[in-house]
Amino acid sequence: MQHSDSKTLRITDRTGAAALVAQVLATMTALEAVLDAESGFVRQGRLREGLKDSERKASLMGAYLQGLETAKANAIALARFAPDAIESLKAAHKRFAGIVETNQMVLATARSVAENLVKTLADDMSRARVPTVYGMPSTAPSPYGRPGAAGSQPLILSRSL
Repeated sequence: MQHSDSKTLRITDRTGAAALVAQVLATMTALEAVLDAESGFVRQGRLREGLKDSERKASLMGAYLQGLETAKANAIALARFAPDAIESLKAAHKRFAGIVETNQMVLATARSVAENLVKTLADDMSRARVPTVYGMPSTAPSPYGRPGAAGSQPLILSRSL
């Protein structure tokens, strides 16, 4: 392996090819573990624990993407020196893509649930303050010319629940 001026790694032998693939696979395995843990915590509703490794996840993702770029830049050398390693890397990448997709679905679901909770809470709080006249919601005219400005108050959430 040699470093060129453009800061990309250049594969020149079997040892370098095997080392590059091993490095990318190790980074991918570590990232899989972080994503699995994050997904597990978020599924259980333990968001704080699930998102505590975000810095580690970001650094691993950066290292993984850099490793993929290096592998792409050395695709011909990898095919020549380590064809079996390329196949294992492709299989691992396919498995990893599934893990990333699952993680993204779990995070999207958690976000949707949180948004719905806040929206429902805000709707319930505003509905409780709107007086009804003959069964219909009614608002008193605002002295400031904006509808609902006189009765609007900030939304307060308790983190102790």
